[in-house]
Amino acid sequence: MTTFEYQGFDSTGRARSGLIEALDLKDARKRLAARGILAEKVRAAGGADARRTLRGAAFPVEARAMLYRELAVLLGSGIALVPALDLILQAPELDRSRSRLAAVRDAVREGQPLSAALAGASSRVTAFERAIIEVGERVGGMDAALERLAGFLEEQEKLRERLTTALIYPAVVVALALLIGAGVMVFMLPKVQELLLQTNQELPWITRALLGGGRLAGWALLLALALLLAGSVLTRRRLRNDRAFLARLDRRLFALPVLGAGWRNLVSLRFVRVLGLLLERGVGLVESVPLAARATGSAWLMDCAVRETAALSEGKPLVEVIRGMQPLHPTLASWVQAGEAGGNLPGMLESSAARFQQGWDRLATRGVQALEIAMTLALGIFVALIALAVLLPILQINKGMM
Repeated sequence: MTTFEYQGFDSTGRARSGLIEALDLKDARKRLAARGILAEKVRAAGGADARRTLRGAAFPVEARAMLYRELAVLLGSGIALVPALDLILQAPELDRSRSRLAAVRDAVREGQPLSAALAGASSRVTAFERAIIEVGERVGGMDAALERLAGFLEEQEKLRERLTTALIYPAVVVALALLIGAGVMVFMLPKVQELLLQTNQELPWITRALLGGGRLAGWALLLALALLLAGSVLTRRRLRNDRAFLARLDRRLFALPVLGAGWRNLVSLRFVRVLGLLLERGVGLVESVPLAARATGSAWLMDCAVRETAALSEGKPLVEVIRGMQPLHPTLASWVQAGEAGGNLPGMLESSAARFQQGWDRLATRGVQALEIAMTLALGIFVALIALAVLLPILQINKGMM
């Protein structure tokens, strides 16, 4: 059976849409007609047209976290994967993702692993999510893997919501100030300029600078937007085809002052989470290290992992391998050394993951606070300049009239 999406009208003329399972397209239309629905559009939920639509459509983090959490509970209670997906399809909380989940369910029913089915249904599924699910598929314990994945995504979503909420007020204030400032520069300052010309007085230098800078800024903004659009298209195309360029770009990201430290913490966090899970399930180090590196989404770390894994297979100690993987946090080698010495490497990796999570949260919070301060200072300077540009000509006119 295949799941089909449909759009049409019922006998009363109301628009209807939803999902229906059928053997083929003809059978789907026949079943819809039996329900009294005149189908206008019918397509397979996992077909080529649907995949093109779904891959670019939104599949938010909260929906994915909810999917993983509910799937972990159902699998942990002994329900098989396909029946579990059938039950999740009925959940009203995931109504907006129902077509996508139906496509995933059909792909799993046809023999695809869950990780591949999810990646094929949405480009929003990250390499980290896919790697965690692959761990559960390969070594067992899918429910535990999905539970950890859901917890990680929920932690990241809470942090994102907290940071977004913190930025809403300054962003609104800055936007209003820019709109008011643009209105003053476009409408009010030219009027003041005309008035001064009529009285044979010269504009103050700050007013002339703002008038000229405003015109220049408008053209510069349009040019910057055009260059940004063209650059993003070319960069995305090259990132898909040139892995060496992707690794170089990722390496430069690690070198950035604030963003680099945050990215290093996040990469290290993902690495130790996956590595600890693999070691708990008895997977060997030679196989675990590259899989954990691939889960981070860092091209530079993946290249380092390939090189260091070859040395690991030749007898190089794990702590030296970790030290040789430059993108990872420098303190990780100490955690690995302590875990090997105490005979509890997975436990120490979990402890280090908690530390990296705290570091990532702290860096993100401080970064938002610094951005908020910078926005406030920039806004104050901008308002002061606008006020001076308006008040100085008025004072000059008053002085001339006296």
